Amino acid sequence: MKTRLNHIRVNVSDINKSLKWYEEILGFECDSAWPPENPTYYDFKSEEGATFAIMEVKDEKSHGRLNFNVDEVDELWEKLKDKVEIVEPLFDTPWGTKKFTIRDLDGNELGFGR
Repeated sequence: MKTRLNHIRVNVSDINKSLKWYEEILGFECDSAWPPENPTYYDFKSEEGATFAIMEVKDEKSHGRLNFNVDEVDELWEKLKDKVEIVEPLFDTPWGTKKFTIRDLDGNELGFGR
């Protein structure tokens, strides 16, 4: 399977404290936040390659997320769905894409979409 890494998310325990640290200490610039009324997720500006984000997560099993673009997301879902721990089953996103997310053996989340 060929993939293209397009997004990396780090899970954090305190979103406001972490946002301040990434912006003030590292100099990252926020690009967007979700949900708009009380954000628990922030994307940062990037020039090329994978985007980087932080998200407040209270689930101790979840360490981070890597999202990959694949050409045949439906076929990959059918191949994997009965062999892996599912975080999010295959769904249509509000952005016009399709994706699913699984958990690897160490708790890292792997998202696959098109």
